Amino acid sequence: MNQMVHSDNSQAVETEPGRESGRTNDPARTMAEILTVATHEFADKGLSGARIDAIAAATRTSKRMIYYYFGSKDGLYLAVLEEAYRRMRAIESDLHLDDLPPVQALQKLVEFTYDHHRDNEDFIRLVMNENIQRGDYLRQSQSIQALNTNAIASVKAVYDRGVAHGVFREGLDPVDIHSAISAFTFFNVSNRHTFGLIFQDRASQDKANTLKRVHVVELILRFVSHSIPA
Repeated sequence: MNQMVHSDNSQAVETEPGRESGRTNDPARTMAEILTVATHEFADKGLSGARIDAIAAATRTSKRMIYYYFGSKDGLYLAVLEEAYRRMRAIESDLHLDDLPPVQALQKLVEFTYDHHRDNEDFIRLVMNENIQRGDYLRQSQSIQALNTNAIASVKAVYDRGVAHGVFREGLDPVDIHSAISAFTFFNVSNRHTFGLIFQDRASQDKANTLKRVHVVELILRFVSHSIPA
């Protein structure tokens, strides 16, 4: 895979070739706009189907400028993946789970994950597409791996406090808890069209409702707890 181009803003201002007429001289904003449009393009069409020409047209820039910032189509795709995970983990880190009792903390984490996936279908499609690529690009990203290591550490902290307080059963692996949360909240979005067509009462014209939020929370709490209030 071609290497991504990481230029600081000052260098981009001085050396950026062929700046587009009508655009402000703001490389950071230009890159953010490209990432936003590229996220939807890759999520909608996959790596092979996405077109740099379409991204350039939607951002009023050029293929040359995109390649200047990201090095290649592969580089842009990897940057999109990294930004999608970064956004999710940044919000997750602001949940202040350490300030809540263990049960409430885990509930809040599950609710956040459910809401994030339901409201960000492009993220789900990106992950589905990356699985089609067998994780080849995610494997090359040290930043994504670090972000997900932090996510497991957050789950472990909540779980360990719950065990210490006697509300969570012992012997669970935090990765299994994280996997269970991901499985339910991911399925809720990834399978909503097929599941909705098979079971007509679960069809949704707006946002995913394959699994109800309250049921996902209850399933996870029952998984980790000795008991929860009826």
